[in-house]
Amino acid sequence: MAIAEVTVIPIGTGSTSLSSYVADLQKVLEQQPGITFTLTSMSTIIEGSLDDIFSAVRAIHEAPFHSGAQRVSTSLKIDDRRDKAGSSAQKLRSVQEKLGELG
Repeated sequence: MAIAEVTVIPIGTGSTSLSSYVADLQKVLEQQPGITFTLTSMSTIIEGSLDDIFSAVRAIHEAPFHSGAQRVSTSLKIDDRRDKAGSSAQKLRSVQEKLGELG
C-alpha cells in the first residue's frame, strides 16, 4: 500500500478562501473506491494501491474545473514502500514511540 500527500489549488477563483473547494474535494474522495484519506490543514493524505491513488488524484484534480476554476495546480508526493506493509498511522506511531509518547 502506498501513502500519498496531495494538495489541489484552484487558481483565479476570485477569492482567497478555498475551503469550499476543499470540501468538494473531500466529497469526491468519499466516492473513490480502494482508498482511505485524511484531511489535514495543508493537504490530504491518501492511502491505497498506486492505481487507486492515481485514480483518486485525477478525480480531485478535475473537481475544481467542474466548479468553475479555469486553472488548477496539483502537488503530489508518494511514499511507496514494498518491503513491508505500512500506513500513515503506523509511521506516526513509530515516531511517537521514539519520543516516549507511547507506553
